[in-house]
Amino acid sequence: QVQLVESGGGLVQAGGSLRLSCAASGSIFSTMSWYRQAPGKQRELVASITRGGSGNYADSVKGRFTMSRDNAKNMVYLQMNGLKPEDTGVYYCNADVPMTGRTYHYWGQGTQVTVSS
Repeated sequence: QVQLVESGGGLVQAGGSLRLSCAASGSIFSTMSWYRQAPGKQRELVASITRGGSGNYADSVKGRFTMSRDNAKNMVYLQMNGLKPEDTGVYYCNADVPMTGRTYHYWGQGTQVTVSS
């Protein structure tokens, strides 16, 4: 059974830093991603990383956020620096699991990040 468990969210002042972690279990994962959802807004992609370590970032977080992964531990991380109030939202870990001809997508339960001005 695939499980994704996020941790590391919290309340931080603008300009501060947080490090989110996602513990994945139950399968071998290809691309893994972080999404976020602010109140009243659609969920949006923040960053993604392939199994080989190639990263992709939303323009709004480039230069401030860094995503990394440890395949041996089945962990992904999101280092968030220079946080802004507009980074506030629930952050979700997402994982792709390729299986015989299709890819399945799994979500964690989310972790709240609140940035105060």
